Amino acid sequence: MSDDAVEQIETQYEGSESMIQSVTGDDGYLYGAPFGGNTWFMYYRKSKFTEEDITSLDAMLAKGKVSFPLTNSWYLPAFYMGAGGTLFGEDGTDGEAGVQFGGDIGEAVTKYLIDLRNNPNFVNDSNGSGLAGLKSGAVDVVFSGSWDEPTVKENLGDDYGVAALPTFNLNGTPTQMKSFAGSTVVAWNPYTKHPKAADQFAAFLASTESQRAHYEMRGTIPSDMTLASEPEIAENLVAKAQLDTIARTSVVQPSIPEMSNFWGPCENFGKSILGNEVTHDNARELTDKWMASYASLM
Repeated sequence: MSDDAVEQIETQYEGSESMIQSVTGDDGYLYGAPFGGNTWFMYYRKSKFTEEDITSLDAMLAKGKVSFPLTNSWYLPAFYMGAGGTLFGEDGTDGEAGVQFGGDIGEAVTKYLIDLRNNPNFVNDSNGSGLAGLKSGAVDVVFSGSWDEPTVKENLGDDYGVAALPTFNLNGTPTQMKSFAGSTVVAWNPYTKHPKAADQFAAFLASTESQRAHYEMRGTIPSDMTLASEPEIAENLVAKAQLDTIARTSVVQPSIPEMSNFWGPCENFGKSILGNEVTHDNARELTDKWMASYASLM
């Protein structure tokens, strides 16, 4: 992207490092302009919790039924990344750095997840069971994204609540959950005969004005942080939760080839936790074994 386009992007995404990182190559250059965000956050039954409760996963577990997809490898890393674990380095572009969810911190997170599994107010979300539970009253909290907003609204009605991700209590310390985030990107062909025009057009399509227009015409949630304070968007609970989550409590999802090897072992580890194969006694051993499986794949 040109210097002018980069300046535009940096202005639009001040305070939202994930969005800038999502279009930054391992050489430090920007190769596109974010147009929309993608992540997950929290839906909840408002009558069940206070505003303070929804900032803490453990506080919600004390009052209601919390559904979380423990066996889904897009969601499970939120606890490990929140505690400081990394995927392919700090910026997600170093394949040789591998997955670093082990050690003392990884053991502590795994033990927390074992306790979560054993909590009578925890419900594993699988095959839509969380949304169904919201409708039946068997579940009070689910974690999902903007795509499930219509269903959640229908299931909860006036009791519909949305928020960014809560903290969890790790060895007595409130620790922020962190979801994966990505972006819809506008870019241009580097082999075009008209690079200046292409660059300007891409920047226009991803501009504040374009994102505002797409929101007004199609309801597309913008990723531009300068729009977050505009009344129409600030009053949209899902837009606010998505923008807040991406800006404060997310890690950009790595896009390097090595990432394709991450999902399967992570899903299997979540299944092992859910299936009681992972216990407090073997948490360190099996967490480190999970990490070792990546060393052989990368």
